[in-house]
Amino acid sequence: MRRPYPSDLSDARWNFIEPLLQSDNSRAGTSRGRKRSTNLREVVNAINYRWSTGCPWRMLPHDFPA
Repeated sequence: MRRPYPSDLSDARWNFIEPLLQSDNSRAGTSRGRKRSTNLREVVNAINYRWSTGCPWRMLPHDFPA
């Protein structure tokens, strides 16, 4: 766990966005391809941080996923 940033998604916003990010395979209940190794919520949080601060991608804090 990491300390939250002000730009992080609230639980309510994540619950709204998460179904839009699910792949067709996960919605259909099939298991094709490999499982994701990156937490999508953390990816969206990193994008929000980048938009909020205007920092370059290479300067994102290290506690966000690669």
